[in-house]
Amino acid sequence: MNQIKLLVIAILICGYGYHANAQYTQALTKEKKEMVVKTIGQLLNDNYIFPEKAREMADFIHQKQAEQKYATLTDPLEFATQLSEDLQSISHDLHINVRFDPQMVSEVRMSQTVEDSLEFIDLMDSREARENYGFTEVKMLSDGVGYLKLTGFSGSANAGEAAAAAMNFLARSEALIIDLRQNGGGSPDMIQILSSYLYAAGTRVHLNDFYSRQVDETEQRWTLPYVPGKRMPETDVFVLTSSRTFSAAEEFTYNLKNLKRATIIGETTGGGAHPGGVMVISDEFGIFIPNGRAINPITKTNWEGTGVAPDINVPARQALDEAHFLAVDKLAEKYAGDPENPYSWTRDQLKAVAHPYFLEESQLKQFAGDFGPRKITLTGTKLFYQRDAGPEYELKPMAEDLFMIEEIPYFRLRFVREEGKIIAVEGIYDNGRRDKNMKVLNP
Repeated sequence: MNQIKLLVIAILICGYGYHANAQYTQALTKEKKEMVVKTIGQLLNDNYIFPEKAREMADFIHQKQAEQKYATLTDPLEFATQLSEDLQSISHDLHINVRFDPQMVSEVRMSQTVEDSLEFIDLMDSREARENYGFTEVKMLSDGVGYLKLTGFSGSANAGEAAAAAMNFLARSEALIIDLRQNGGGSPDMIQILSSYLYAAGTRVHLNDFYSRQVDETEQRWTLPYVPGKRMPETDVFVLTSSRTFSAAEEFTYNLKNLKRATIIGETTGGGAHPGGVMVISDEFGIFIPNGRAINPITKTNWEGTGVAPDINVPARQALDEAHFLAVDKLAEKYAGDPENPYSWTRDQLKAVAHPYFLEESQLKQFAGDFGPRKITLTGTKLFYQRDAGPEYELKPMAEDLFMIEEIPYFRLRFVREEGKIIAVEGIYDNGRRDKNMKVLNP
């Protein structure tokens, strides 16, 4: 197993949160804090990707320790948090993280012993299996548009089956949205697998390189010659990001952006491009130290400290609506010459969601009224539609006189005017049918 593979295993450990230790009740002693600071300095100098920066970080926390700046910190969690902040203030490397987590330390030690390594691998796999290896949602958003929500890039040997199942479910999509807004990273192995589905068989694409300080070698990452199932080389791809998108999720985004294989929508990502692993400080403390760096074959650099900027910058909460609209808009243009264009109706619907048409309250008042079996009422700043004694639905404007109901996607309502006054409403259906009701005038 090469150095990069070892890094991947350590990254998986680092993905888990703090394990509460109810047994730990003793306050930190001065001697224990001195030992933690000294060991961190040694580990940084021996392993951190940039030796000069490692010395600078080590000197900084040693100086703070000598000046008694940590003297009042007796809670181990607070001490770990302060050390992390201090190290990051020098390195600006968000991967560096000191943690008080005895269970994590025990598991790291398991991975380092031959007799326990298989048990460790099974433990990691069982945890990831409970979350389906990060494949938390796979569905068709609308005709032709597939959606994959991925919350982690698993490095488990069994994760490939989940990837194949997801990608084969989505294989006939004409557009694919990959949601990484809640993805904190993971393994470059999964990046290879998923990226390979996006290129034709026989096409070898250089994705990324990783330099390792320990072995002074660079490992190249390319798309795979084989993946089980159907590939999607012609499918339009959209990747959703947020400020929480980090590490391996950023690599996937950065790779596809620079290869011009995907449109990135959302927010600039977190900015962590240095792979590494958890190293043991003591029985209770561990530290994640980056000992490698990504080198993109196109840019010759990476996203460390800057993040990956989206092609279309929108708040993360709006990214899915924007991507869905753009995907269908592109498909509608593709089939523009088809008299039964299957996407034009949906495009207009999605545009109203992603880019709402705004009407003032004074404008909305004119639509309220009795139209026979159809009733339009105004409550506050919202219009509601009711037919006969059925349920009420909110009307959302698509244009000045055209409205939609999100719960009834095949139906729209158009207000008919004569000499500027509303005289009727017309129901419009996606199959071409229309029906009209005149406004009931008060005597």
